[in-house]
Amino acid sequence: MGIESAQQRPEFDPLITAIADYVVQDQPANSTAYDTARWCLKDSLGCALLALRNPDCAKMISPVVPGAELINGTPIPGTSYKLDPVMAAFNIGAMIRWLDYNDTWLACEWGHPSDNLGAILACADYMSRSHQDQTRQFSVRDVLQAMIKAYEIQGVLALDHAFNKVGLDHVLLVRIASTAVATELLGGSRGQICNAISNAWVDGGALRTYRHAPNTGTRKSWAAGDATSRGVRLALLARAGEMGYPSALSAKTWGFSDVLFGGNPIRLSRPLGSYVMENILFKLMPAEFHAQTAAEAAIRLHQAVRDRLDQVSLIQIETQESAIRIINKTGPLYNRADRDHCLQYIVAVALIHGMVRPECYDSAFASDPTIDLLRGKMQVCEEPRFSRDYLDPEKRSIANAIQITFADGTRTERIEVHYPIGHRQRRAEAIPLLSKKFSDNLATRLPESKRQWLTQLSDIEFDALAVSQLLDHLQPEG
Repeated sequence: MGIESAQQRPEFDPLITAIADYVVQDQPANSTAYDTARWCLKDSLGCALLALRNPDCAKMISPVVPGAELINGTPIPGTSYKLDPVMAAFNIGAMIRWLDYNDTWLACEWGHPSDNLGAILACADYMSRSHQDQTRQFSVRDVLQAMIKAYEIQGVLALDHAFNKVGLDHVLLVRIASTAVATELLGGSRGQICNAISNAWVDGGALRTYRHAPNTGTRKSWAAGDATSRGVRLALLARAGEMGYPSALSAKTWGFSDVLFGGNPIRLSRPLGSYVMENILFKLMPAEFHAQTAAEAAIRLHQAVRDRLDQVSLIQIETQESAIRIINKTGPLYNRADRDHCLQYIVAVALIHGMVRPECYDSAFASDPTIDLLRGKMQVCEEPRFSRDYLDPEKRSIANAIQITFADGTRTERIEVHYPIGHRQRRAEAIPLLSKKFSDNLATRLPESKRQWLTQLSDIEFDALAVSQLLDHLQPEG
């Protein structure tokens, strides 16, 4: 017989109400946050278009079944599809995430807050097209505000909670953030937002099985699309009047904390504002972020080793504890998902070619025997100083160091890189490269006239665009 409780129904958990209160407020103007959000949006849309060149991604982008499109539905960038908001969120979210090239947040729980753009763009566009009376017409500026909120919810929850250490995937935070922001975009009340968020926590969390050897696979590329689309579904249910579960987190025995988090409470470690957006990490190389500075160091060593690859006897890599736990891999690499989360593979490619590009993870590229030859000569160890600075909120570095020893006993210089080029510490250096990345990625899918129009808009003009106009423009035809 089950255990029954006669307790009165509680108030909503404080975390749920704190998120709801934050979401319903207008975000105060902050030029740094909005400027960064604008680059995040452009970069994410570019990553989405680039991903369609990958066959594994392209085959996932479609209606839920052939022909299940929606009249006046949300346009899917780079395609001719127009879909309902749930499937639009899945498609956009999966495309943005597929190449592991979108922006990143590293804390106790890492993740990619731009994963939430699937829900944000789908809901903003759906509401705009559904309300011809102009009552809910969304501009790109509105999308930027929603992004700041979604990034903050996901990122602040990640600061002190390592869901990965109990085997849960970080996309559960995408689902929480997407649910909260999607419900507000769809016109939900504070109470409906609380109801929706509580259901998002009740969903629990996906296992990280698909991110780690020996099971690494392509689900890690569509898991975020799945999470953000689930946020839209829960938001639509809440708007239809579906109830919530006030102690979804704290309920004894049955709540999220007891069932999945060892009884530890889930709390916000700082007030919700725009901290995460202001400090987001951009990717200028398509590699798991803990390896970004290792790739930079290896590229700097390329000239010294490219003509002596057959003489290399040892490649010493010093890194942070998180990198060792997540991307330190020896032995066979079975697919693209395995390769782009392998520190040794990324370093080998950078040493051999002096660059890392999306196509470097394809099977044909990986067939070069020199890559595995160099991987076999690598020694990876933790540098405690790098681990401390990685967790230091005043630094948040992601450091790596590389030194190479040759068969004759000579060595290269030891290259140590603390902050990757996409870090806030190097933001000014990154902006011109982000601009080029955006333009180049648009060119993979759009005609030149559309690429030029988008890249030549001023910030004010871009922000003033209607969301529907932006998405229409990202379809190849029309």
